[in-house]
Amino acid sequence: MKLRTSLYPVIFLLLCLGCSKDDNHQKVIFSFQFLSDSEAWTGDFADYPAGEEDFYELLFEYSTLPAPLDETKGALKISGNNHSDDLFMFIKRKISGLNPEATYKVSFIIQFATNVADNQFGVGGSPGEGVTIKAGATQIEPNKIPDIYDDSYYIMNIDKGNQIQGGIDMVTVGDFSNDTSQNIYTLKTVTNQTPFQVMANENGELWLVVGTDSGFESTTTIYYNQIYVILN
Repeated sequence: MKLRTSLYPVIFLLLCLGCSKDDNHQKVIFSFQFLSDSEAWTGDFADYPAGEEDFYELLFEYSTLPAPLDETKGALKISGNNHSDDLFMFIKRKISGLNPEATYKVSFIIQFATNVADNQFGVGGSPGEGVTIKAGATQIEPNKIPDIYDDSYYIMNIDKGNQIQGGIDMVTVGDFSNDTSQNIYTLKTVTNQTPFQVMANENGELWLVVGTDSGFESTTTIYYNQIYVILN
């Protein structure tokens, strides 16, 4: 679901949704704006052959927004050249302070910079609509692992789904197209229409994960500018 409004009214609306008269009801919001650093988020990649990191041009770093956007604003930059037609690029972070083993409904608001106009054509799929944005939360740390059927190939240890389809641990929240007719970097905001449900672990912790699942067989470079996570 794409949003064209300011993030603050949207966050206020999501905070109001699901309000309960139950005194035990807990609502928590995590805000990440990357003003000066990565705020403990890290990046990684899956769905590619082991040892081919250079060929796939894999890169994760703390950066600033690209021109013509405000280059004084911090962002998480992650980039890769999708030779496998299935590259998954993801960022992750652990959160704590939740009620142990409590079930939460999770809403994500994700703002990112994309330079791909709508309805573009590309090898394997569109460079915009063919790159799916996903978000999720898990009790275990999301990691790439060797495929049990082919240990020379990396897959995820969580169920993220495949390309446009979500999975048990991640849902589809949008795509990489910038909602314009120009191939210039533009800020886009997406959210999940239905809250994602997950149980915190015995220590009151969860891992957040956001990523791109690509069917476009070339380079995608995304800058995550703001991430808000609301747990009810």
